[in-house]
Amino acid sequence: MAVDAAAVALLLARVLFGGVLAFMGVNHFLNADAMVPYAEAKGIPAAGLAVPATGGLLVAGGLGIVLGVFPVLAAGAIAVFLAVTTPVMHDFWAAPEEEQQAEMTNFLKNAALLGGALVFLALGGESWALAVDVGLF
Repeated sequence: MAVDAAAVALLLARVLFGGVLAFMGVNHFLNADAMVPYAEAKGIPAAGLAVPATGGLLVAGGLGIVLGVFPVLAAGAIAVFLAVTTPVMHDFWAAPEEEQQAEMTNFLKNAALLGGALVFLALGGESWALAVDVGLF
């Protein structure tokens, strides 16, 4: 079976994109002591539950994209997570001046990740080469 360059490029994109998201999710667990107070300061209700829950979502969604397992659900969950949390957690327009640049950088990073999630969502109904290829569609 010949593997073409597009299949390898998609695999590399899935590993980079999904791997970063999964790592970010693991970070929710490893650094919960810092992330929970940050989420509380942003007004997130039940931050002690929200931080590990979103960490689990990021791990599951990221690995789903990497492996090609339920890619529509994985990419859709990541897209919804980023669309909802980005303006809440990285509201650079409301941040103190000394925090605005860092918040804007994180806002823009998440906006770019949202774009990537939407691309994988659009591709999720297709069969992915070099993937487990399990899904609902």
